[in-house]
Amino acid sequence: MGSPDMNRLSLNQITTENLSLKEAAEGCAEQQIPWISVWRHKIEEIGLKESKKIIDANGLKVSSVCRGGMFPAADKEERLRRIDDNKRAVEEAAELGTDVLVLVCGPSPDKDLIRSREWVREGIEAVLPFAEQYGVKLGIEPLHPMYAADRSVITTLGEANQLQQQVGSSHLGVVVDVFHVWWDPFLYREIEHAGDTILGFHVSDWSVPLPDIFKGRSMMGEGVIDIPRIRGAVEKQGYHGPIEVEIINQAIWDQPGEQTLKQMKDAYHIHV
Repeated sequence: MGSPDMNRLSLNQITTENLSLKEAAEGCAEQQIPWISVWRHKIEEIGLKESKKIIDANGLKVSSVCRGGMFPAADKEERLRRIDDNKRAVEEAAELGTDVLVLVCGPSPDKDLIRSREWVREGIEAVLPFAEQYGVKLGIEPLHPMYAADRSVITTLGEANQLQQQVGSSHLGVVVDVFHVWWDPFLYREIEHAGDTILGFHVSDWSVPLPDIFKGRSMMGEGVIDIPRIRGAVEKQGYHGPIEVEIINQAIWDQPGEQTLKQMKDAYHIHV
């Protein structure tokens, strides 16, 4: 399989966490990286209007906004507040010109995972009509099971597919992040089941030993994930959109942003 088109390369902003949105956008423009995935805490630092101005000034396209979700909460009022926050995230995505809001669905506030998964579904159903009005799709991103306790009760692509099918909206899909799903013995079957509901494809790598649970992702080519095979399976289902490099790693955060952007371009060309 050949290298993916460089025109699909997107910087997921968390990869350069120590850079401001302005610095990241200018770096992408300089390195001729055409896409950026914007994180909401970076939008909050400078405001939505200024964020859009910076992105437009650097000629970038926005592949997604991250993140919505975090639906489960023990208190009903808090669950409603989180639904409202997701609606604001939809508005931000629409204003920045992307049609994908990535959902990190959220952990359980207690030991009742079944109820928390129901809250996730209820939250998505509450946000969807609003998202449809704005032309924004919600992308369920299943996270690796090691994050079930603190980040998401949706932990497999099969579970995300089932949730998408239960809700049954054309504005709801799934996001395939290789770091979270590479280990799954049913991965390729579930990619096929996802079909045209795939809204995003994220890449990084899983080094051995894993240096940290949260900040453990490595640059592509430095670990055990067969990224090209997963990419091929996703493309077979019709996904040919942006490929986001999403790496959460303190050592990468601490190095100069220019170095990170050059490194990810090279790794994308060789290992994706």
